[in-house]
Amino acid sequence: MLPIDFYTRSDVVQIARDLLGKILVVETEGVRCSGIISETEAYAGETDKASHAYDGRRTARTEIMYNDGGVAYVYLCYGIHNLFNVVTNIKNVPHAVLIRAIKPLENAERMIQRAAEKRMKGDGIGPGKMSAMLGIGREHNGLSLMSENLHIADYGIELKNSDIETGKRIGVDYAKEDAELLYRFWIKHKNINYGN
Repeated sequence: MLPIDFYTRSDVVQIARDLLGKILVVETEGVRCSGIISETEAYAGETDKASHAYDGRRTARTEIMYNDGGVAYVYLCYGIHNLFNVVTNIKNVPHAVLIRAIKPLENAERMIQRAAEKRMKGDGIGPGKMSAMLGIGREHNGLSLMSENLHIADYGIELKNSDIETGKRIGVDYAKEDAELLYRFWIKHKNINYGN
């Protein structure tokens, strides 16, 4: 399990990159499922026009982002998809990392079944699909990432710079110049030996 000081660092962009290759573990309905994090996006809080907390917005939805790092921020997108974010930095600095994709690991069959139940292809690519596969819902919002039922672990997958692509975030055109920031990271799957 990643220690709390992994999340409370000040550089949300570095954390987004460092989360690649880590394992997101979720136990719901008595079933433990996990996946290798393969795509992330950083959101730099009050100074980032793409962030829910831009310009100090504090609402019932965003208040969780102002907690100390190491908790989950799960919100509903388009009234359909639950999107899973990792809150980072210290209290009152609302940074977060959106987990956009995983490679299914433990209980992949159950994960694919969950995706099929929601009429989604079961490949773990896309933040709404990923949450559906892992059984993540709004009930996970605000939960600590320090529990056996919800955490991120390090299984020793090592990535080289050449294994990682960097680009602009998806769906944030409203953020004007901040939409151009290279805050999205993803693994070139074909080059990686995940060890399974």
